[in-house]
Amino acid sequence: MITEQNTNTPAKRPTVKELWQDVKSHRKLYYKVLPITFVVIAFLTLSVPNYYNCRVKLAPELSGNRSNSGLAAIASNFGVNLGSRQSADALFPTLYPDLMNSVAFRTSLFPIKVRRANDTTGVTEMTYYEYLKKHQKAPWWAKAKKAVFSVLMYPFKGKKKAGVGEAEVNTFQLTKEQARVVKALAQKVVCDVDKKTMVITINVTDQDPLICAVVADSVQARLQEFITDYRTKKARVDLEYNKKLYAEAKERYEKARQEYVKHADANRKVIFQGAQSEITEYQNEMNIQYQAYSQVAAQLLMAEAKVQEETPAFTTLQPATVPIQKAGPSRAKTCIAFLFLAFIATSAWIIHKEGHLIPFFSSDEEEETTTNAA
Repeated sequence: MITEQNTNTPAKRPTVKELWQDVKSHRKLYYKVLPITFVVIAFLTLSVPNYYNCRVKLAPELSGNRSNSGLAAIASNFGVNLGSRQSADALFPTLYPDLMNSVAFRTSLFPIKVRRANDTTGVTEMTYYEYLKKHQKAPWWAKAKKAVFSVLMYPFKGKKKAGVGEAEVNTFQLTKEQARVVKALAQKVVCDVDKKTMVITINVTDQDPLICAVVADSVQARLQEFITDYRTKKARVDLEYNKKLYAEAKERYEKARQEYVKHADANRKVIFQGAQSEITEYQNEMNIQYQAYSQVAAQLLMAEAKVQEETPAFTTLQPATVPIQKAGPSRAKTCIAFLFLAFIATSAWIIHKEGHLIPFFSSDEEEETTTNAA
C-alpha cells in the first residue's frame, strides 16, 4: 500500500551557519545601509542643541516636629495619639510639585535676571522670559515647521491689540506667547519629593549652564519664600493686629499721662479736696491705661516670637552650581542605537529574501502534527 506524502510540510528552520551564509552573501548591502544610517543620524543629532542640568536638594523642617512634641510624648505613654501639625498643614511637602506646576508660580519666574555664560550678542542681562522667548536654539526641522505654519496661518492672523504688553502678566488670561513660555517651563523646571525622607529635589534644564544654575537658585529661593509666607500667614496677621492694638494703647496711655501731668502741675499748690480728687481720677485713669498698654506690649512680643517660631527652616543638601558637562543629547549612544537597529532590520530583510524568515514563525505544534501525519 502506497502512502501519500503531505505536500504542505513546513520548511525546516535554518541553522546558524545558513543564516551566517545569507548575511555574508549580502554583506555589500551593509556597506551601503550602515554608513548612510550613520551620516543621517549624526546630522540629525548634531542639529539638536546641547542642554545642561542643575539639581538642588532641600530638606524642609516639618511643622509637626517643632511644637507639641513634649505633650505628644507624654500622651503616647498612655496610649493616646494627639497627632501632629503635619496633618493640619494644607501645604505638605508632597504638594510642592503641584505648587510649582501652577501658572502663578511659573509666571513668577519671568522677571528673573539672567545672563548667558558665553554671550556674543552684546546683551549682558535680560529677563528669563525674554531669554526663553528670543534666545532658545531649536533644531532645523522645528524652525522649518514654525516657518511653514506661520506662512500658512498668516492670512488668518488678526491685528495685535494695542495696549497689551508681553511684560504685563495676568495669570487669569495669558497671551499666546506667555502661555507658550509657561508650557516650556513645565519641561525645564521639575520638582520631585521623596515620600520617605521628604527631601525636595529641584531639577532645572537649560541650554546655557550659567542660566541653568541661576534659575535653579531662584526657584529654590521662591519656593522657600512661598512656603514661609504660607506657614507664617496667620502669625503675621496676628502680629499686625497686635501692632495696631499696641499703637492705640500707647496713644491712650500718652494722652492720659499728659492729662494727669497737666492737672497735677496746675493744682500743685491747691489744697482743696475737689482739686485733689480730680488729680486722683486722672492718676487712676493713667494707671489703667498703663496696665492695658503693658498687657498689649507683652502680647506684641509674644506675637513676634510666634512669627519666628512658625518660620520654617530649610537645610540645603545640594546647592545650585554651574554644570560643567552637558546633560545631553548623547549623540554617541544615539548613533550606536540606530546603527544596531539598522543592522537588525537589514539582517531581517536579507533572511526574508532568502526565504529563511517564515520558518521562524511556524509553531512547534504544527511541525509535530505534520510529522505524525507523515
